Amino acid sequence: MAKLYGALVVLSLIWGTSFLFIKILLESLEPATVVFGRCLFGVLFLAVVILVKRENFLPEKKLVGKIIIVAILNNVLPWLFISLSETQISTSLASIINATTPIWTLMIGFFLFSSTLSKNQWAGIGIGFIGIFILSDIRPGELIAGNTMGIFLMSAAAFCYGTGTHLTKKYLTGLSVSQISFFTLAASSILSFLGALWMEPASVASVFEAKTFLPLLGVGTFGSGVAYLLYYFLVKEGGPEFASLVTYLVPVSAILWGALLLQEKINLMMILGLIIILLGVFITSRKDGKENTQLEIKMKRSI
Repeated sequence: MAKLYGALVVLSLIWGTSFLFIKILLESLEPATVVFGRCLFGVLFLAVVILVKRENFLPEKKLVGKIIIVAILNNVLPWLFISLSETQISTSLASIINATTPIWTLMIGFFLFSSTLSKNQWAGIGIGFIGIFILSDIRPGELIAGNTMGIFLMSAAAFCYGTGTHLTKKYLTGLSVSQISFFTLAASSILSFLGALWMEPASVASVFEAKTFLPLLGVGTFGSGVAYLLYYFLVKEGGPEFASLVTYLVPVSAILWGALLLQEKINLMMILGLIIILLGVFITSRKDGKENTQLEIKMKRSI
């Protein structure tokens, strides 16, 4: 349990700064190029890890299709949605919406992976979406403009994370944590490069410029490379729902970094929305005594 919770805290700190790096990069790069740079530097770091551990650089043929699907849902699409959303909303607000990932994970597990949900979990899901509604401040005629679109994009990223997490647990648990991280980021690098080259050819050439190199190195090496080693460790050893709990903690560090370094404003509606979302997530995590006992046994076996 100590290892799992330690990894959870470190991952939340890393991903909290990733929102900051993305915001900085969007001043010089287009969204799809940010995704490509993040994937590229992440996979280069993980290639060194694979080399040091002397693991296979190529997956089995039967897993290639599954790896590509997980790469799209866990990396390419959510990172693109996050980058697009941060052109319209603050890093703080983006991280708060990202905190709905555990709620999406539960719903996706119920509808697509035959998971069962308790009354508490259904109540938590409802409360979490009330928090999103408060943050959205939806008004007639504004459903496709301004902050509302940014919030929809960030919610789509959280939905992708929830789906990708379940698919990882179902299809890729036979691989090591470093292999899952490397294979999915390698596939993401190729896909995101082709996408950026098609949508933003001029921006791709700026990846290695001095003003973008260091932020990309930071978000790629730590936000993608190191972070995904921790993330897939949590998925394999703690389960999809446990891994998604990292989004409890990310908003706190992201809000603080955004306020300190980007002078982003923290308003009352953001705080209220965050509290309601986290309340919903907390309620969804409450299970009956029997379920808690089974979870504790599972966690002890995974240490």
